[in-house]
Amino acid sequence: MWKDLPQGRPEAQAAYQSGYNGGRDQFGRTVGSPAGIDLADGTFWDGLLLTDNAWVDVAYLWTGTGTRGRIGSGPLNIRSGPGTGNPVVGLAATYADVPIECAVTGQSVSGPYRTTSQWNRLASGHFVSHAYVSSVTGTIAAC
Repeated sequence: MWKDLPQGRPEAQAAYQSGYNGGRDQFGRTVGSPAGIDLADGTFWDGLLLTDNAWVDVAYLWTGTGTRGRIGSGPLNIRSGPGTGNPVVGLAATYADVPIECAVTGQSVSGPYRTTSQWNRLASGHFVSHAYVSSVTGTIAAC
């Protein structure tokens, strides 16, 4: 319905934050919350540890192009740097195809697919351990 919006941008968010469609939804109601997605209970409670309404930034990782890694076991912590001591900044679900920019050497991790010190930098600039990547489409270059 809203084909002029960028892929992955909910109309409610655009209306609320930018006044898109006069700040109204498809029924003409003023948008009072930019909630563009519903989160499953497991994501809400277990993955994000939420107990009440909150702002959640969502990156639709499947909208990019290039080298992709399949997360075989999740939800997998996405970290700010290449080691488990770095803060968790997001989650990648089981079977998610994440866009990989390049690989760096970091902390060695044992996962379901291998033991490795390779960490993949995602298009978001954050990292996942290659130990949890079941397959790769394309070639991962060094950063």
